[in-house]
Amino acid sequence: MTLAVDYSDEHILFGSGYNPTERRASCARSCGNISIPFPFGLEEGCFARKEFFLNCTNISYVTLGNTVQVTNININEGFINYRSISTMQIIDSEGPELYVDSAESSSMQWAVANLTCSEAQQNTSGYACVSTNSICIPVNITQDFTYNIGYRCKCLDGFQGNPYVRNACTDVDECLQPNICNGICHNTIGGFNCSQCPHKTEYDAAKKKCSPTKQQKFLLGIIIGLCSGLGAVLLILFGIFLMGRWKRDIKKRLRRKHFQKNQGILLEQLLSPLENASDTTKIFSLEELEKATDNFDPTRILGHGGHGTVYKGILSDQRVVAIKKSKVIEVGQINQFINEVAIISQINHRNIVSLFGCCLETEVPLLVYDFVSNGSLFKLLHGNLSEEFSLSWDDILRIATETAGALCYLHSSASVSIFHRDVKSSNILLDEDYTAKVSDFGASRLVPIDQTHVVTNIQGTFGYLDPEYYYTGHLNEKSDVYSFGVVLLELLIRKEPVFTNGSGIKQSLSNYFLCEIKVRPITEIVHGKVLEEATEEEIKNVVSLAEMCLKARCHERPTMKQVEMALQFLMRKRLNSCLLDHGKEEMEEFLTAGTRSISDLVPADFNNRANSSSKCSDRCYSLEQDVLLSATLPR
Repeated sequence: MTLAVDYSDEHILFGSGYNPTERRASCARSCGNISIPFPFGLEEGCFARKEFFLNCTNISYVTLGNTVQVTNININEGFINYRSISTMQIIDSEGPELYVDSAESSSMQWAVANLTCSEAQQNTSGYACVSTNSICIPVNITQDFTYNIGYRCKCLDGFQGNPYVRNACTDVDECLQPNICNGICHNTIGGFNCSQCPHKTEYDAAKKKCSPTKQQKFLLGIIIGLCSGLGAVLLILFGIFLMGRWKRDIKKRLRRKHFQKNQGILLEQLLSPLENASDTTKIFSLEELEKATDNFDPTRILGHGGHGTVYKGILSDQRVVAIKKSKVIEVGQINQFINEVAIISQINHRNIVSLFGCCLETEVPLLVYDFVSNGSLFKLLHGNLSEEFSLSWDDILRIATETAGALCYLHSSASVSIFHRDVKSSNILLDEDYTAKVSDFGASRLVPIDQTHVVTNIQGTFGYLDPEYYYTGHLNEKSDVYSFGVVLLELLIRKEPVFTNGSGIKQSLSNYFLCEIKVRPITEIVHGKVLEEATEEEIKNVVSLAEMCLKARCHERPTMKQVEMALQFLMRKRLNSCLLDHGKEEMEEFLTAGTRSISDLVPADFNNRANSSSKCSDRCYSLEQDVLLSATLPR
């Protein structure tokens, strides 16, 4: 883009007068990258006088004598920069002499009128310096100021802008200039002043401001560090507090959700009208059980079972409990589980582990049982304890009788029967007095008394599993009788239910017993400790009872009531040396009678006493769900 001063038009070149205001509302103020400030202009009504009219053209060269190619206009200094031309035509023109070569090459000075400043100021309507904070200065041809061609305008010192436009000279902020003060700079209208740096500070030339002294910097650094550290600690603590509160709220909402999903309200309604249950059974909060087990610390684990994990806990009232944390439970079985917990809570038998309550605030409900201190019969028979402590024959008969009594209670005590379905030595626990307590109802089933069996998925432990139940899926009370028969064999032979024989082959204890008894004397099969303490007659009676319990067909097995009474008969006979001489014949008749009524085979007075002493409670409760999912108590 080419900008030119054109004097080819005589009308423009020789016009008269200076007009200090623009007559046109909006004027173009640039040509390409060249700024065109007033009093110059590119259009009619946009310049102060016709000598300041410029052409904006695309011509890239200048015609000598007619055109001056302008590259820059400096309003404040009164210069026009141009490119390699002769300015003689401008200087020698017949119009007002407004342009004159400057001392610098490629530039020339200009004046707004051929008047002195005093003459111009008298003509108020044509005076060019219209901006406030502007002054009039002369334009001289020679450096000694001997020849004046006119005047021009300039903003006062401390101001900048265009003095030819009203109010265009604005204040300059000198404090923005580098190193203008060796202290604090204060800008004023048209000037500035400096003040010294505050106490304990000094001027920093690099930073261009007052900075603390080295000592102050050190102290300030310490203070800032301490404040920052304290602030960070407080912020972290506040964040931890908020996070903890948020997590607690999440846990509370989740616990409420689990409680509702696990039918906690239903269980409360079921327990409230039950006197025994309401006194002994409690719905625990998860917080109570976490406190009792140190947040389920692994060191509190008593054992692992097929249904989950068992933890030892100490409640706030100092009761020691076993807490079963089950693995899974089906959503559709929650209602059944709740009903069965309500029933189990009413079980009150000295040889059955007591249910203290449950917790429904977890995804899978937790069950809280009485803690039995001496572990399981399995560990006593087959573990390391067997070397330190050995059961006497009297203990064997007592534990077997107590276990049979507990199973009899479950089978026939009330309008609802409970089939345990997982009777084994590891589910028979021993307290501090070595009293037997049947535990782990995790696989048990609730059966109305008007039904003799239920059809279920096969569940139990190999070695104890009733073969008829295994093949048919029909579960009845005789399935528990078969499993109890295997426990009797463990007490007699002291082998595990599935053991490795001399040939290195896994073998079932029941199959081993039924085969060996046909080819070997019973004295060669039972454990040596038994032979030392028991009479041959007592051994044969217990062996015969076990053999009957292990019959392949369930209808050929005795009931748990009959088993219990037979064992009580043996205990009474052993304890009472004055038992009638015909007791032996009566026992043999009982053992060979199969499933005939025990009341026809034992003495009438003993039958009455046995019924009284082993009377099963009038209440029976099932455990099918979360008890069904609960873990095995400590082995």
